[in-house]
Amino acid sequence: MSRCCDHSPEPSPVRHEHEHEHEHEHDHDHDHAGHERGAAQSSFADEPLTGAVNTRIRIEQMDCPTEERLIRDALGRLPGVAGLQFNLLQRVLTVSHDDGALAQVLPAIRGLGFTPQLEEDDAAQAAAAEPVKKSAWPLLLAAVAATASEGVHFATLGPDWLVALLAITAIGLCGLTTYKKGWIALKNRNLNINALMSIAVTGAVLIGQWPEAAMVMVLFTLAELIEARSLDRARNAIRGLMDLAPPRATVRQADGSWQEVDVQGIAVDALVRVRPGERISLDGEVVGGSSTVNQAPITGESLPVEKRVGDPLFAGTINEAGSLEFRVTAAARDTTLARIIHAVEEAQGSRAPTQRFVDQFSRIYTPAVFAFALAVAVLPPLVIGGAWLDWIYRALVLLVVACPCALVISTPVTIVSGLAAAARKGILVKGGVYLENGRHLAMLALDKTGTLTHGKPVQTDSLHLLEAEQPLHAVWAASLAARSDHPVSRALALHAEEQGRVLREVEAFAALPGRGTQGVVDGTLLYLGNHRLVEDLGLCSAQLEERLETLERQGKSVVVLCDEQRALMLFAVADTVRQSSREAVGELHELGVRTCMLTGDNAHTAAAIAEQVGVDEARGDLLPADKLAWVEARQAQGKVVGMVGDGINDAPALARAEIGFAMGAAGTDTAIETADVALMDDDLRKIPAFVRLSRQTHAILLQNIVLALGIKAVFLGMTLAGEATMWMAVFADMGVSLMVVFNGLRLLRK
Repeated sequence: MSRCCDHSPEPSPVRHEHEHEHEHEHDHDHDHAGHERGAAQSSFADEPLTGAVNTRIRIEQMDCPTEERLIRDALGRLPGVAGLQFNLLQRVLTVSHDDGALAQVLPAIRGLGFTPQLEEDDAAQAAAAEPVKKSAWPLLLAAVAATASEGVHFATLGPDWLVALLAITAIGLCGLTTYKKGWIALKNRNLNINALMSIAVTGAVLIGQWPEAAMVMVLFTLAELIEARSLDRARNAIRGLMDLAPPRATVRQADGSWQEVDVQGIAVDALVRVRPGERISLDGEVVGGSSTVNQAPITGESLPVEKRVGDPLFAGTINEAGSLEFRVTAAARDTTLARIIHAVEEAQGSRAPTQRFVDQFSRIYTPAVFAFALAVAVLPPLVIGGAWLDWIYRALVLLVVACPCALVISTPVTIVSGLAAAARKGILVKGGVYLENGRHLAMLALDKTGTLTHGKPVQTDSLHLLEAEQPLHAVWAASLAARSDHPVSRALALHAEEQGRVLREVEAFAALPGRGTQGVVDGTLLYLGNHRLVEDLGLCSAQLEERLETLERQGKSVVVLCDEQRALMLFAVADTVRQSSREAVGELHELGVRTCMLTGDNAHTAAAIAEQVGVDEARGDLLPADKLAWVEARQAQGKVVGMVGDGINDAPALARAEIGFAMGAAGTDTAIETADVALMDDDLRKIPAFVRLSRQTHAILLQNIVLALGIKAVFLGMTLAGEATMWMAVFADMGVSLMVVFNGLRLLRK
């Protein structure tokens, strides 16, 4: 591994904020959509383009921006190449190209000294499965030779030719790869770290600094080795996701026997058995047995989930108690886990704002440093009569000190660590741009049904309207409700089932559109319906009106059981609030994020739910276009807006918001593919966790930039003052690189 150098009207508010929002509306050009929002586009596409052939190529020697810049410059000139996407940690390049252009792409990559392999090749797959191993023996022998050269020179124990021989031996044992890469970079007019190091070592040799040239090359190679092992930790964070699902599973055969087979060969609808303590190999649906399953690897849930017949299972989760048999619902490459891994890998390829800045900065910084070093070597001897060898030596030290390796490598390591840490928490972030921008979140819009609430109405109240309580009335109501498919009726029927009530036969059942149902139960003609039905029957009273209004103001839907003479019993149904919603809104407020609920429900329901959850603002009776208008109005005020939703009606606002959060992502293809951030277990508390992770990621990025530039500035001053030696410069460069890498890896801590 080589080191890196390189407006429609506002909807009516249910609860007003203390601000005149209408006065701030104005026409604006804020048109951004999908995954392009927030990310600057380079002149040569960073993402695979639709309409072109996308080919994934594995390049073992490509794992940092040094190689990326070489490849980008070489392929960018080829006709038919439309876009490039680099996944440096996985060493995969995705090329978007026209038909036939691949024949030029592969030779161009080989011309840079790399060995490209198409990802579907067996060799490429085998390479992807195993981390790159390099023998440490040549480096060890080189270190011995360099130390001996330094010792012989310092103690004058031998002739100069012995010092030179030992130094050349050390450089030959560990530096030939660096020289090869440096020569390729220079041929392609690219001043990367390999080119700079090659120049510095060669310069030291030419001015007779043999021991120092050898020690510089040894220290540089050692830095590469340590840095490679450190980066493997970030790489393994993604590889660890791949290892969650076992490679083999026990499958039922045609003759009824059970056999362990490779999961790659298991077809959809196959029957699989999983024993207690085993990991589940594929997505499926339980067809036999019951158990508790630890879904933390997929959803981040802290407690195991009960699984019975008909419940879904996810690959990579852990069967804890009983034996289960399940029907496979997705092939190995299409499981929820596989889609999560693919999404994280794709996210690595999209550069975050800080990474884009650092990459652009290094492209200007490196040649500027080279020009400055050249000036240091030439101008003082010519202008002030300084000693040539002294100033050339300082210039060589300057080349090593000023290398932007630490600066460039710190950003991708930190971003990938953050993405992997989020995935471990059940938060799927679709790119570094969203991970960084999460810290700017000022307002969050939330859908109600299925987001703040469970999305399933349940019976919350029952009230007898006669003086004497009649338990039979509840059975009559449930018997009528069981014959209807209306959500309110289904909630009543489900409640009766949970209570163990035995339902009665219903005769002459009829639906009353827009009002309710009627039927004969136990010889009595009964009606079950809404306020309008009670009025139509002439059974409404002031007392009943008061009770109905009280419940409706709580956001509940109310139905009444009546016979032909009187109202018998009242039932209230509501979509209950998730407990996690209240906690999430409270945490968001602590982080300084304002919240607003946007719903198509009526104003009373919106106000009631808003009061229970504690959101800052609530707006009801909204169409999808109204939700979109609310997001646009806040963006026009310069605020970074997020949107949380789970349905098609939320799609326009989700697409328009800077960050779209999708609920119900576990097992849902659309959510994983289209959301910017997917919450894998519908827990809104993951949004404040995401904001905190975003702020921590940004803080570490800033720390790394200040650390890298600050230490280089100190050594730059020491170099110009003649106090820094070349091996000190390499120690400083190596130390800073390792510090920023380890600092970035802190995000992986649980």
